[in-house]
Amino acid sequence: MNLRTSLHTSALPRLEASMLWQHVLGVSRSWLIAHDTDPLSLEHIAAYQALSARRLAGEPMAYILGEREFMGHRFEVSPAVLIPRPDTELLVERALDVLAGQPAPRVLDMGTGSGIVAISIALARPDAQVYAMDVSAAALAVAANNASTLGALVQFCSGNWYDSPFGSQHYDLIVSNPPYIHTHDDHLQQGDLRFEPRDALTDRLDGLSALREIIEGARACLTGPLAALYVEHGWDQAEAVRGMLRHNGFAGIASFRDLADIERVSGGHL
Repeated sequence: MNLRTSLHTSALPRLEASMLWQHVLGVSRSWLIAHDTDPLSLEHIAAYQALSARRLAGEPMAYILGEREFMGHRFEVSPAVLIPRPDTELLVERALDVLAGQPAPRVLDMGTGSGIVAISIALARPDAQVYAMDVSAAALAVAANNASTLGALVQFCSGNWYDSPFGSQHYDLIVSNPPYIHTHDDHLQQGDLRFEPRDALTDRLDGLSALREIIEGARACLTGPLAALYVEHGWDQAEAVRGMLRHNGFAGIASFRDLADIERVSGGHL
């Protein structure tokens, strides 16, 4: 069998099949095109078939390949962390806008997961002091490895929101993409969400409890004239989040829309 035959007969979409073959062979897409008639070894065929079976069973491509691109960088991902999504780039972009002009800002990323937010900020602002925490030791291991691989200076610690070594320090900016899906949301049983860590997706309550805890505790940790908090939230939670921010004394409150024109990130300053 050669690549051309394999791609033609695969039950997977051609792009996904090509991505799996690139992974198995360790080659580029252009190499696949140029060598599509080369014979394949039985070992490679068996490896591809094993990966293809996982994909046909619904497992996300990011977990099968072990990586996903985010803001131009390749991040390691595993079932211990959420799969990076383009929507979260909005949170990073907003953070960088807030930090513009602030020398050596201190930033805390709460619930860092794979580290995409903290690391992206650190790479864009090498002068920043970036801290990141997560309650999951497995997630922190992935995040620390990503930081090391990408050369980002981020300090990590284990903890549950403000109940952590970083939770009593002071920052210019706090950002978070916390679990915000309602525990009874049907989407948790659909698509990639079925395979992602449940505690990173939902608070197992109304989807607002983690957001509420982060917002209510932020005042004690934010300092300076431009101190701000920004969080990612669900498609129907912007109004509720803005209300929490107002109730806790934030000003300049605003929500920002993602690529699907959904209010996805909200925040303000003290």
